[in-house]
Amino acid sequence: MLTVMVFSSLNIFAQINGKVVDSSTGNELIGASVYLEGNTRGTSTNVSGEFSLDAEPSGNLVVSFIGYETLTLPAKTDMGTISLEMTALGLDEASVIVNVVDFAQVRETPVAVSTIGPSEIALKVGNMEFPEIMNRTPGVYATKQGGGYGDSRISLRGFDQRNTSFLINGQPVNDMENGWVYWSNWQGLTDVASGIQIQRGLGASRLAVPSVGGTVSISTKAAEKEQGGSVAETIGNDGYNKTAITYNTGKNENGWASSFLLSRWAGNGYVYGTQGEGWTYFGAVGYAPEDSKHALNLSVLGAGQWHHQRDAWVSIRDYENFGEEGIDRRWNSDAGFRTIDGESQEFSMRRNFYNKPLATFNWDWEINENFTLNTSVYGSAGRGGGTGPRGQYFRNGSINNHPYNMDLTQHYLEDSLGTRDEDGFIDFDAIVDENINTTVGYGTTDTLTSSPFYGQLIGSNGYRDNDVNRAVEVRRASMNSHDWVGAISNLEYNKNNLTASIGVDLRKYKGYHYRVLNDLMGLDGYYSTGNQNSMGQVINTTVEANPFNNTGLNGPKMDYYNVGLVNWAGLNGLVEYNHQNELTAVVQAGVSNQSYQREDYFDQPNLPISEVENVLGGYVKGGVNYNIDEKSNVFFNTGFISRQPNFDAVFPNYANNVNDDLQNEQITSLELGYGYITDDLTLSANVYSTTWGNRFVSQSVDVQVDTLLVEGTAQFRDIDVKHNGFELEATYRPNNDLKLIGMVSLGDWRYTKDFESTIFDDNQNQIGTATLYTKDAKVGDAAQITGNLGVDYRVTRGVNLDLNYRYVDGLYADYSINGDFLNQDNLGALQLPSYSLFDLGLTTRFNLLGNNATFRVNVNNLFDTTYIAESNTNIHAAEDAPSEELWNGIDRTNFVWFGFGRTWNASLKYNF
Repeated sequence: MLTVMVFSSLNIFAQINGKVVDSSTGNELIGASVYLEGNTRGTSTNVSGEFSLDAEPSGNLVVSFIGYETLTLPAKTDMGTISLEMTALGLDEASVIVNVVDFAQVRETPVAVSTIGPSEIALKVGNMEFPEIMNRTPGVYATKQGGGYGDSRISLRGFDQRNTSFLINGQPVNDMENGWVYWSNWQGLTDVASGIQIQRGLGASRLAVPSVGGTVSISTKAAEKEQGGSVAETIGNDGYNKTAITYNTGKNENGWASSFLLSRWAGNGYVYGTQGEGWTYFGAVGYAPEDSKHALNLSVLGAGQWHHQRDAWVSIRDYENFGEEGIDRRWNSDAGFRTIDGESQEFSMRRNFYNKPLATFNWDWEINENFTLNTSVYGSAGRGGGTGPRGQYFRNGSINNHPYNMDLTQHYLEDSLGTRDEDGFIDFDAIVDENINTTVGYGTTDTLTSSPFYGQLIGSNGYRDNDVNRAVEVRRASMNSHDWVGAISNLEYNKNNLTASIGVDLRKYKGYHYRVLNDLMGLDGYYSTGNQNSMGQVINTTVEANPFNNTGLNGPKMDYYNVGLVNWAGLNGLVEYNHQNELTAVVQAGVSNQSYQREDYFDQPNLPISEVENVLGGYVKGGVNYNIDEKSNVFFNTGFISRQPNFDAVFPNYANNVNDDLQNEQITSLELGYGYITDDLTLSANVYSTTWGNRFVSQSVDVQVDTLLVEGTAQFRDIDVKHNGFELEATYRPNNDLKLIGMVSLGDWRYTKDFESTIFDDNQNQIGTATLYTKDAKVGDAAQITGNLGVDYRVTRGVNLDLNYRYVDGLYADYSINGDFLNQDNLGALQLPSYSLFDLGLTTRFNLLGNNATFRVNVNNLFDTTYIAESNTNIHAAEDAPSEELWNGIDRTNFVWFGFGRTWNASLKYNF
């Protein structure tokens, strides 16, 4: 007993103390991570940059901070002052290009920000979707959508991905035409991300990017200093497995270093019929000689993948009527089987495939003690798309598997189930047989013996002469490929209390949109009449749905073929004043010109290429942070954005005519915040108000003209919404063994008023008026109330247990205001049931064959909660609806995505 007491007392009084500062400025680094190597618990620096770790001073101490080189030093009682260097090149574990990336700093940058470190990403993502790791931060709502690998999406403060900026190493990755982010293209971020910073609201980015909800800045690894590598193996539910290998050459005496990663994943998917497979490849070469004013880094990141999808939204009653007993969250109306190479295999009309390598070259030049020039040149060549059905299969009840605007329950009762087996899955062998048995040889009844296709089985989507069968089903592939190059360069001046910069942002984008034939499903060819410049063409060559193969860009195409050209030139500036680290004031402004041009090879014979349309946009924003004392700080920021429209708004209805009503969207924002930090507690709180306005919606409306009902077009202008909210985030460390994290996010997101419109006929004659009755209607598709509480406890040396609780409420259906709100008596947005989820994790670190190893287990949705993650319809239940028509108060005919049930993954990583 005495021995235990003595040992305990030694542990209590043994401490490691020190201070962490920026090597170039000497400023304290607040919130730097400090821990003993091989241990999962540690501490963080306080407002003075100081730390105190209750532990025996043995082994090595690891000190890290996002945007700085990680240091590993022999542990001792008094570590003194530890200086961290910014990773201008990224030759270290953190490996970010900080002179291009605009990171927000605690108690300095006046924005609301959350940071996720590399260890949390590596340990807790597992087989989850990459955006889901951000669900524990305020304002974020991420879901898996249909549930296929990489099909997730994320919204920030109620704004979807088109209205949130996503940067990888400071480079914008939102699609240049529609603003979307396809996470299946970035599956590899799980393996190479070294940090995520979520800047809510206007953010700190100097690029003239459209940041309405916020800016998500993801940094990746680069060439690391130390020689070594790792091997990691991950397994999970539903056959998931991933193997990842990394190797670093280390930095040699001449200043060269390189790092490489290769990983492969595969799985059957939690949802039926969503198999997938992918490869991640990453390479970085860096050059940073000692005493040089220049640093260079070249990196390539890519993640080629294919996966089957759940494309058709599923009604609540279909989840019950098909699949397993009760609500079967795995049900997929697109899933089926087909005999391939003599074996019945999973097959789907919906298969996504893509490969988007991103190459980046960075050059950082320290001109003198006051000026630095930081330049990044990047390029990507995305190739791939998604498959789907083609042909008028609905004309043949035997193969009518994909009902339009109805669920399978209604389809089964009113029509037929098509070629589905007794479990409701599609029998694709039967479709092949039906295609063959109902198609007559080409030209045999008209004796077209001179045709090279005489006697062959030819299908189409509408053409039916010469024995062509339009009542068939084949698989096409819709391609969305692109070539994208860009450059970012910032010249920065630093002297005394003043920082100023001027920068340019240049981008050139060419998007290729077309369809090719992927699978003839038993036929010999397909008669395409989509090209209005020709009389038709029989296509008998297919393009494989594979991310690494030919995507048919130079081959025969069907249905449509057009090219979108988008160029961007931006100029930005920043002035920042810092008074004795007490007061920081910053003003930023940017202007950009975005040019649009559309070329159509199929559908616009009278105007094959459009004029070039140039649209100016820009922003001005600023803020102030004031450190009241060593613990408390307050800040505010405000700004205005004039944002250019997306490509489809410039060229509506897939035509080459420029929209006459083109206008920029206008965003205004105001935010107030407070921060509090001590040795044990870090807390931040903020309130915000963002107005997103000047939007345009066009809607077909039937209007009574005299005695006739005439279809007209109502054009609603100046539609706006206001997003107000409160956010709180805190971390508490009562001791070295326990960490508590918490978050509360409360939103009030509504349409501001009703909107009036004039209705025009096809000849642009005024024939009436229309009103959208949207005043105070809640914004849908993202939870307005979320909360999170996490506990991380060190059970014993090298073993950690963590439990996370997440609460979601204020979630409304995604709906179309121009469809649901033309009626003054509309019931508003449909509110979905609230839900709570628990996640459990266990980490153990140990020595294996003389090297460090880590084993991690995650169990997500621990209690297998059944919940609706999002709804695509806004059907309100009748007041007297019987219980059998409802699920948790929701009408069963609504089309929804249920969240996944209990899932798990386990990983073992070995470092050498």
